[in-house]
Amino acid sequence: MRRAVVGIAAHVDAGKTTLCEAMLYRTGEIRKLGRVDHGDAFLDTDAMEKRRGITIFSKQAILRQGDFEFTLLDTPGHVDFSAEMERTLTVLDYAILVVGANDGLQGYTETLWRLLARYNVPTFIFINKMDAAGADKAGLIGQMQQRFAEGCVDFQGDAEPGKQEEVALLDESGTAMDELLDDGKISDDTLRSMVAERRIFPCYSGSALKLEGIDEFLAGLERFTQRKNYPSVFGARVYKISHDGQGNRLTWLKVTGGALKVKETLTNKRDDDFGKPENADKHAGAHSSGKSMSGNQSKNNGAQSDNGLPETEIWQEKVDQIRRYSGAKFELVDEVAAGDVCAVTGLTKTFPGEGLGSETDAGESVLQPVLTYTVLPGKAGADAESQNHVDETPNDDSSSTQQLSKPAEVTPQLHRILVALRTLQDEDPALGVRWVSRLGEIHVQLMGAVQIEIITQMMHDRFGIDVHFDTGGILYRETITAPIEGIGHFEPLRHYAEVHLELEPGERGSGMHFESRCSLDDLDRNWQRAILAHLREKEHLGVLTGSPITDMTISLIAGRGHEKHTEGGDFREATYRAVRQGLMELKTAGKCQLLEPFYSFRLAVLQDLLGRAMADIQRMSGTFDAPRSDGDYAELEGAAPVSEMRDYAMEVNAYTHGQGSLTCVFAGYRPCHNADEIIKQTGYDPETDLENTPDSVFCAHGAGYAVKWNKVPDFAHLGQVLQG
Repeated sequence: MRRAVVGIAAHVDAGKTTLCEAMLYRTGEIRKLGRVDHGDAFLDTDAMEKRRGITIFSKQAILRQGDFEFTLLDTPGHVDFSAEMERTLTVLDYAILVVGANDGLQGYTETLWRLLARYNVPTFIFINKMDAAGADKAGLIGQMQQRFAEGCVDFQGDAEPGKQEEVALLDESGTAMDELLDDGKISDDTLRSMVAERRIFPCYSGSALKLEGIDEFLAGLERFTQRKNYPSVFGARVYKISHDGQGNRLTWLKVTGGALKVKETLTNKRDDDFGKPENADKHAGAHSSGKSMSGNQSKNNGAQSDNGLPETEIWQEKVDQIRRYSGAKFELVDEVAAGDVCAVTGLTKTFPGEGLGSETDAGESVLQPVLTYTVLPGKAGADAESQNHVDETPNDDSSSTQQLSKPAEVTPQLHRILVALRTLQDEDPALGVRWVSRLGEIHVQLMGAVQIEIITQMMHDRFGIDVHFDTGGILYRETITAPIEGIGHFEPLRHYAEVHLELEPGERGSGMHFESRCSLDDLDRNWQRAILAHLREKEHLGVLTGSPITDMTISLIAGRGHEKHTEGGDFREATYRAVRQGLMELKTAGKCQLLEPFYSFRLAVLQDLLGRAMADIQRMSGTFDAPRSDGDYAELEGAAPVSEMRDYAMEVNAYTHGQGSLTCVFAGYRPCHNADEIIKQTGYDPETDLENTPDSVFCAHGAGYAVKWNKVPDFAHLGQVLQG
């Protein structure tokens, strides 16, 4: 039997879960149709989902159509849970994009389309709610051909034969046109290949609620999907972490090669091919990026594994159970083959996006939180004095001008909250839970108001803890505009490590990259790997506002250890200090830069309100392209800072009297439009941030002593590698 993993994605209220329900019903997998609004949908198994009538967590169901077995993954439709949706895209063979005929192409639908293209997922389109008044299938497909791709073609009913020439022109290889000229039609094999190569996107339509068009869509799904060939060597991609009702940790993964058997031992250890510099980044600190996301930095006693990572970074764990879920129920199996999706127990170190075996780790997510909140004990309103945070708090590490010379202690109450949030972060790394010791606060990164409500409810239901959140602020980032050599030295009595790093600016949106350009003759490979692991395991902070750094390449260029006195923790301290020392040098030279999140927006207003809209965008430090006219309406497309535009939708609704529309999509980080104001407002002093000190420790006469960051190059035991 052929198999495929098919995900369903849509903007909220497009009828995505209802379509899943209809597909399961028409294939005989369920005997009674459930409804989202009735709280009895087969895939909305969580109590919160039933109460709210929305999908919060990705779910799976197994259905069979002809000789094809589909694992159907229903993903969240609300933008606040888009990170969960994006992680699911990494394991799909095919996707179904659901578009509501009643509200057309929404801004979030376009975001989904770009994500499907980014992850190269072949896509079918189902236009739902065709029973709605004014539904225009041809008009919608025309819009999709204009905004998405020319390959969005109507495959409904008798429409397909009439589209043969249109489809043939989309095949650059010429095979489809040759078949059309020779045989009068394009073969199914060629059409399947074109779908798999994302040259055509078959469009179907109907009403999922009324079961209209479902049989034809299922037949098309079976007809135009093909079996995927997988390698024989074991590989798997983790896309989700959850906990069942008994508290068992579930690792959800797709097997992408070979097979996975119960009681098999898995590990994150990779083959040893560190020798080449280009391989250093790939293997050093393998998978420790996940540790950084979860905030659980591993401390170790300096012991090294045979591939150079600290022992606590390498794990080997046995698979206790393999579960194949369909809805809330599952069956235990002894083995799953390549192409199958399952949940396994027994693994405690995995993280979403991790690659196992021959599979590589997933890249950085496109959809990321841009707001940061302080978590406060008790129910909202119970502690008015604690709600003194104003809107647009500069960032999660610098939400107050308060600077403490001594880190605050975690109270038992805050510790309990922190442990619970760490568990939730294990399931959703995008939460970015952080204890900010100098402020004595817990900060989290969230997508919006709905997610806040869900987290609050989960803390109460699962852990018996009541919390509330402040008003939230913008999550800023920092980067650099010039290269620098950073030096860190750690030498208290009977300890020794020195690290030299080159910090270089990267391309916008490139994130953080780490590599080694240090010769093995100068520093043993095990220590080089340890240094790279330490770079990866921590979210390093900038020196302007204490915001996380990004868009940089950090290269190990020199280092020194001691045969008897060096331990793994020594290189950790030296590495952290080297990063901060380099950043302080750049700050002095004016080469550090504050970044803020931007929205890409589409604003539609009546023609006579266009001037007001353009003035608003300029006032918000935004930019836009030349306006487009569409009848009585004008459209503006452009970009603007999140800090300025986050509440603008309500303003648009007010001045257009409900006749305008604004859609915003996260468009990455750009230089902050009011950097001086934010830096001053934050009042961050990097030299008093004891957890992220730029200073070094040297030893003389049997005692260690501190050296200020600007004097470190004069005291360093290795000369500066970079000249000038």
